[in-house]
Amino acid sequence: MLKQLSRARLIWLVAIVLLVLFFLYRCTAGRDAAPEYQTVTADVGNVVSRVSTSGSLQAVVTVEVGSQVSGRIQELFADFNSPVKKGQLIAKIDPSLFGAAVVSAEANVTAARANVTRLTVTAEDAERQAKRAEEVFKQQLISATERDNSVATARSARAAVDQAVGQLAQSRAALETARTNLRYTDIVSPTDGVVISRAVNVGQTVAASLSAPVIFTIAQDLRKMEVHTNVAESDIGRLKPGMRVSFTVDAYPGEPFRGSIRDIRNAAQIVQNVVTYDAVIDVGNPDLKLKPGMTATVSIVTDRRRDVLAVPNTALRFRPEGLAPGAQPATAGTGQAGASPRRDRAESGQGQGQGEGNWRRRKEGDADGDDAMTPLVVKRTVYALVDGAAVPREVTTGLTDGRVTEITGGELKQGEAVIVGIAGQNNGQGQRGGQQQRGPRIL
Repeated sequence: MLKQLSRARLIWLVAIVLLVLFFLYRCTAGRDAAPEYQTVTADVGNVVSRVSTSGSLQAVVTVEVGSQVSGRIQELFADFNSPVKKGQLIAKIDPSLFGAAVVSAEANVTAARANVTRLTVTAEDAERQAKRAEEVFKQQLISATERDNSVATARSARAAVDQAVGQLAQSRAALETARTNLRYTDIVSPTDGVVISRAVNVGQTVAASLSAPVIFTIAQDLRKMEVHTNVAESDIGRLKPGMRVSFTVDAYPGEPFRGSIRDIRNAAQIVQNVVTYDAVIDVGNPDLKLKPGMTATVSIVTDRRRDVLAVPNTALRFRPEGLAPGAQPATAGTGQAGASPRRDRAESGQGQGQGEGNWRRRKEGDADGDDAMTPLVVKRTVYALVDGAAVPREVTTGLTDGRVTEITGGELKQGEAVIVGIAGQNNGQGQRGGQQQRGPRIL
């Protein structure tokens, strides 16, 4: 019995020892295992900096045709997409009331003219009476009072004539107003173009008491259009008139359209708490594919570098695990620490958005003066995979397109494997297992 109990204890003791050894082995293996790095090959290509935004298509000249008078729409002579010529009748308002107003004004003019004639005759007779009274007064046949009364009557009659003449002029002005309003019942096109909008139907009443109601919207020439874009203030300084632009619209996916910047307007607009400016782009539309109101996705090339060494922006952001910011690991196989990089304060912002060149103002005393602008040299650090270890490479960066960045100088050489992440981590590269990827896809 004791023999069997000793054997059971021995088996349990051996099992415990094996478990402890296995646990120690796993812990030691976990500490010694090197991380599997994801890499890309530093390669030569083109880096293109762009400003991307959206905008809407509009006709270069758009005219809203309204009505000067109120009334019921009697007839329409144009519809959507109707081509029209300048002076062409496109709508008519019921002229009945305005015709009656013209007849009434004409009658008032006739009455005023007759009143002038009557008062003129009266004034002439009063003047004759006054002249006769003056002659009789000289013969001392009438008193001075009678003479003065005759003269006053003549002057009053002449004043009545002047008043009647003024009333005649007012009646003629009212007649001209009535005739003008009657002409305004004919709505004519103010320009050659195409009707892109109609806001009324036959029988509808329009009221022009406060503002002219819009009846038609006419685009002057749809073969020439423009795109109005909202460019953020951080990008507007990189644009200038004459720059070539490409854009797409949802109606024709994959088909690029071309244009050029005509003007950058100074009026600021706030879109979702971002200050933006309107860059107006001229666009040709010979096939009439583009229509007013379409949304355009615009891409503007602001700078380009050809045949330069470039790396992904993820490589500039990568740091080995456990490395404190600003510190460098020891270089594998050399026994010396890597060079300490001079990191730019704006390193954390590198590669965001569409990217742009970095600039600084020249120091006082430079050859080009205080106001000249020169490229800002930015020192960064990337890590190359050498013999399975992450080796720091100090580099100087240039232009970036938001995805890859130009390497203008430093220790990195073409063909080296640049680390962009660690396998199993979400580093945006989409590959695992430590395999070396191709070089960055550079335009």
